[in-house]
Amino acid sequence: MKIFSKHQIQKALDLSKVIDCIEQGFVIYSSHKAMIPPVATLHFDNPPGDCHIKYGYAKEGKYYVIKVASGFHQNPLQGISAGNGMMLLFDKATGMPISILLDEGYLTDLRTAAAGAISAKYLAPKNLSCIGIVGTGTQAHFQIRFLSFVTDCRNVMIWGRDPSKAEIFSKHPDLRDFKIHVVKDLNQLTAECNLIVTTTSSSSPLLSAHQIRTGTHITAVGADDIGKHELDPKIFLKADRIVVDSFNQCSLFGDTAHALKSGHIQKCQLLELGQIIIDPTLGRTSEHQITIADLTGVAIQDLQIAIAAYESLSA
Repeated sequence: MKIFSKHQIQKALDLSKVIDCIEQGFVIYSSHKAMIPPVATLHFDNPPGDCHIKYGYAKEGKYYVIKVASGFHQNPLQGISAGNGMMLLFDKATGMPISILLDEGYLTDLRTAAAGAISAKYLAPKNLSCIGIVGTGTQAHFQIRFLSFVTDCRNVMIWGRDPSKAEIFSKHPDLRDFKIHVVKDLNQLTAECNLIVTTTSSSSPLLSAHQIRTGTHITAVGADDIGKHELDPKIFLKADRIVVDSFNQCSLFGDTAHALKSGHIQKCQLLELGQIIIDPTLGRTSEHQITIADLTGVAIQDLQIAIAAYESLSA
């Protein structure tokens, strides 16, 4: 069994190849060729935090994965990262452990951002005026970086609860190819951006239906657990396409779950991202449509990126 550190993984894994492996994973998942049990979650009160355990395998693959990822949002006050975790890769034929990937949450960040880019690839309008990012954390950073693989748009507006953090974020050297403008009012962001990505851990909606203009695509990645909520359920009433990464998960938690529970939408209106990849005609068909992709994070993504990391490190 091989053990790899975050630093080793960062050196070996080519970000440009991550999107393809995650896209393939969504196809496997929506083709019912994977075994993905329900997510196991631990919640903590003092200090507040959570730990997700996701696991699964592809029926035609060689491996299975167990991923442990934690989020303790007061950690930065102590000078440590809010997120952490590891991935364990096993041989599906024998159950023998193949590798421990001590990625500290890095691979989870990458696979989530790749899913956001894939959503934009198939659902965002072709003519992007500006990309709007809600949030200033690690995921906001990677969402911007991965969008560079699927769109030529380099104009970005960013909003965060703390304007000073947003200013620091906008000057990150890895984002120097983008023209990033910090806004203090979400109304400005929604008025000027036709691709919006929400990346927060908010427990109450940040975007309202009246703010969303015709032709906008929204990718929501922050509400990945019970109690989290970024989008007003009424936004779903305006949507021409509602796309989820998993029917099962998005019926239990995430912004889609809130819209379902409030009766604003029905399950029959949902499409899985894997279905859109298989048949893009199910996605956006007009520049004037409003589309939503609600991403709660599925273990098939963890499997795919764990395999990609392991194979890159073993090459």
